[in-house]
Amino acid sequence: MAPRSQPTARQVRLGTELRRLREAAGLKAREVAGLLNSTSAQMSQVEAGNVGVSEERVRRLAAHYDCTDEALIDALVAMATDRTQGWWEEYRGVLPPVFQDTAEVEHHATFLREVVITYVPGLLQTADYARAVYAYVHPGLPESELIPRVEHRMMRRAVIEGGSPTPYETLIHECALRVRVSDRDVSRAQLQEILGQIEQGHATVRVIPIDQDGFGGAGISMMYAGGPVPQLDTGLRDAPTGVAFIDAEAQLKKLRTLFLTIQAASLDPNTSRDFIHRLTKEL
Repeated sequence: MAPRSQPTARQVRLGTELRRLREAAGLKAREVAGLLNSTSAQMSQVEAGNVGVSEERVRRLAAHYDCTDEALIDALVAMATDRTQGWWEEYRGVLPPVFQDTAEVEHHATFLREVVITYVPGLLQTADYARAVYAYVHPGLPESELIPRVEHRMMRRAVIEGGSPTPYETLIHECALRVRVSDRDVSRAQLQEILGQIEQGHATVRVIPIDQDGFGGAGISMMYAGGPVPQLDTGLRDAPTGVAFIDAEAQLKKLRTLFLTIQAASLDPNTSRDFIHRLTKEL
């Protein structure tokens, strides 16, 4: 099988998990290669996500690694055999790969949790709000690049608005709700959109008040996507080079703890809804 030119984050994650199982069994790649009539170099390609792997090979590897977690094995098989051509594929080659990777992670998530401080979360943004943000962050961006970015952001909302919506909870700082990325009308429409998503049951929203004592998380922005099994949870954090996809258990544990800490500093959903409603009235 020819190596992939650009594996997705999901394909890379499958390879990472297969490598972790091998390392947990105390085996070298060259020791396992013979099992698949392969070479250590080809095993490295598989574990890097550059080459696909069949269901039969995933199960053979798991058995060789003495992995008895059937739920994890089944989840890895599902990842290996997934041939989903999601809507995000339309943007491959049009937008940077991170756009497709983020949408794919959201699509396969069993639940989504998010913390945002400076902007309204992407899954709740209106087109006008998203356009204003992209235009500001990327000044001079031509329409040919701005339009697909906004379209992609709007398409992402299908994960919480579709026939089988993914449970979604977001913690939004008051600053993000008050900052006018465009004008008064866009801000009012954005707040009304959030209220509409709350009323339709698409999102659980908690507001972090600006006057909350003891809140030291002003520099934090993160998304936590639940996997089919806990071992396959994924964290997404903004990094200097773009979005970083986190899969190490120690780091995921920190993100889970961080979310609960910030959640405790936020208003409950009903009070948050009333809070946003009052902000809308102020505009």
